[in-house]
Amino acid sequence: MKKQLARISILQSSKIITALYVLFGFIYTLVGIPMVILGSGEIQIIGIIYSFGPLLMGIVGFIFFVIFAWIYNLLAIWLGGIEFEFKNIE
Repeated sequence: MKKQLARISILQSSKIITALYVLFGFIYTLVGIPMVILGSGEIQIIGIIYSFGPLLMGIVGFIFFVIFAWIYNLLAIWLGGIEFEFKNIE
């Protein structure tokens, strides 16, 4: 049986994507903290920016996914949505 994704809920999907981006942003924090502690000058500044990785990635992820979902919904009207095929397993 074929199913088609006709519309993406913009706000709900963006909240989930934002949460995932924030979690992935902690990788930058793990890199940034040693840079702040052990680095000097410019390296410390970069480390501080990296430490704000979860916040920055959350904001950027939210904004870009809102744009993506909006464009997808517009294109799905004219072209049809992403198509999935399912089968029953017994």
